[in-house]
Amino acid sequence: MSILTIILAILLPPLAVALQYGISKQFIINVLLTLVGWLPGVIHAFIVLR
Repeated sequence: MSILTIILAILLPPLAVALQYGISKQFIINVLLTLVGWLPGVIHAFIVLR
């Protein structure tokens, strides 16, 4: 994982996931988790992007 990916995963988790996987199931899940709360979106982004 690059420094840019880590920064994006913290600030804008759906964008980081979209850059890696495009508009996919992982992106939709991350958007929903980020809407529920910022922290679940960040955690999911780090799990998906590892």
